[in-house]
Amino acid sequence: MEEVQQLDEESKSSVEKSTEKLEKVVIRLAGDSGDGMQLAGLKFTSASVIFGNDISTVPDFPAEIRAPMGTLAGVSGFQIHFSSIPIFTPGDELDALVVMNPAALRVNIGDLKRNGILIANQDTFTAKNLQKAGYVSNPLEDESLNKYRLYSVNITKLNKHAVSSIAELTTKQVNLTRNFFALGLISWLFDRPLKPTIKWIENKFKNRNSIIEANVRTLKAGYYFGETNELFPIQYQVPKAKMKPGLYRYISGNQALALGFAAASKLAHKELFYGAYPITPASDLLHELVRLSGYGIRVFQAEDEIAAIGSIIGASFGGTLGVTGTSGPGFALMSEALGLAVITELPLVIVNVQRAGPSTGMPTKPEQGDLLQVMFGRNGESPLPVLAPQTPGDCFDMAIESIRIAIKYMTPVVLLSDAFLANTIDPWEIPNLDDYPEIEVVHENKDSFGDDFPFLPYTRDSNLARPWVIPGTNALEHRIGGLEKEDKTGNVSYEPLNHEKMVNLRAKKIAQISKDIGLQKVEGPDKGDILVLSWGSTSGAAFTAANNLRKKGYSVANTNLQYINPFPANLGDVLKSYKHVLLPEMNLGQLQFLIQSRYQIKVKLLSKVQGRPFYVKEIEEEVLKILGGSLSE
Repeated sequence: MEEVQQLDEESKSSVEKSTEKLEKVVIRLAGDSGDGMQLAGLKFTSASVIFGNDISTVPDFPAEIRAPMGTLAGVSGFQIHFSSIPIFTPGDELDALVVMNPAALRVNIGDLKRNGILIANQDTFTAKNLQKAGYVSNPLEDESLNKYRLYSVNITKLNKHAVSSIAELTTKQVNLTRNFFALGLISWLFDRPLKPTIKWIENKFKNRNSIIEANVRTLKAGYYFGETNELFPIQYQVPKAKMKPGLYRYISGNQALALGFAAASKLAHKELFYGAYPITPASDLLHELVRLSGYGIRVFQAEDEIAAIGSIIGASFGGTLGVTGTSGPGFALMSEALGLAVITELPLVIVNVQRAGPSTGMPTKPEQGDLLQVMFGRNGESPLPVLAPQTPGDCFDMAIESIRIAIKYMTPVVLLSDAFLANTIDPWEIPNLDDYPEIEVVHENKDSFGDDFPFLPYTRDSNLARPWVIPGTNALEHRIGGLEKEDKTGNVSYEPLNHEKMVNLRAKKIAQISKDIGLQKVEGPDKGDILVLSWGSTSGAAFTAANNLRKKGYSVANTNLQYINPFPANLGDVLKSYKHVLLPEMNLGQLQFLIQSRYQIKVKLLSKVQGRPFYVKEIEEEVLKILGGSLSE
């Protein structure tokens, strides 16, 4: 590397470079699923966080475990939005795109803005790879990319040259370092520091000196190639963002959920049992909780989803916090047992990380298609609370909130995330757990009741919650199960009026949670022309669109629902304060159906079911279409 670097240093004086400051930049790295684009994207993200930018990222995984190399189905990407101002989405159009092969170009080129930067690994644009990607001619040579700033770079050859003197490397190991050449190049192009990545390489491959040397060499080679080569006359700089002072890390939604459940366990002074079967995109929640298993958490990988929910019902019956995680297909398998949890009134949490369906669908792509499933997908009248976090950081708080509600009201709770939220990475200010109220847990015993015997397991407190008694507690032996229970005694009952009473009690218990969740808040005017209503992961795009339009003088408000069942007590009044309500959701109108049924008001649906999140521009255009304006104004 010293020889390559020395040559580059000598040539620096002959290449004049200028710098240009930008407010924000959106870039995407894309290649074959074995090209290391996810890792390169994460390291660029780390450097941007350390530098001080606000960031928002999203990976794009192929659904296949290992699709054939060079095919469209095997393309993997990582998008990073880094900024000197607050941002709330991974960005719409790309300012820069790095592609490692023709398939990556074909899949991603439509997202690159006109005159955007396109860096292509020229060495992979062979006749065979072009054919796999569906090209009849080489797009790097046929002028079809003239509306972009195209930079064809021999990444494979330059990478091979950079590490050629390391004799211990195999050909496969040489090729595996190409992602760091690309990372080094864009690190120079956007003025990112290399030290965080070099430190990570040294820690990751400790005691494997040849691998460390190879990755560091090619990282620097890419950086100095950008610095010294005449191809790139401009280096772009994005200044630091003004952020609230504090200790930050970057975090994904699944990581935040895991930490939130661990925190809830501490706040409740209770062990947490996580029983789950791996399923995309919820599997990372299982992985993260395994890493936290020394902190009052036990993890059980079940043989299927039915066993998973059965295990957490048993854990909750035994006095432990029971939690499981799944996606739509797995939730369907859990439905019967979830009905058992409803009738036995046990506190547990089911996380549904939604993905594009139905059936296997598109396992790695986001959708919000399971809302009606979690609301009504059980036999009988079996209501339960449904919560929806809105950002990766909010997943931490909503995990705690789901446990609090489950225990306080003795009920199963569904936490609705999705693939976009699960994998998106945002900066997160690490909270102080002392700032969170403790979660009160009461396990009744003989002294709690005094002389009030026999014990009645279905008596209720002011929240209509029944007692949570650990099996085997002296003098408080009792029976629960799937057959209808007699009010108070818990005995099996087939009496018509008792059944109606119990159905109404369970429904009333869930409905009155609305008094405990606060009022729905609105950003922007509290009444006016239009309200953009969102839920879950659509919040960032909805807020940004509404905020952009407010800056242009439009009367646009926005609000995001985190509590889907029950709705906040004032939601109806909020919705009726606007002439129009626009609801963007990644389904065909499931929340629209619930809102219109409940409040008898018209809600304009903006539907998107493409396995991709909303762009800010899509929401802005729909708002202006309703108001009679245009983005060009």
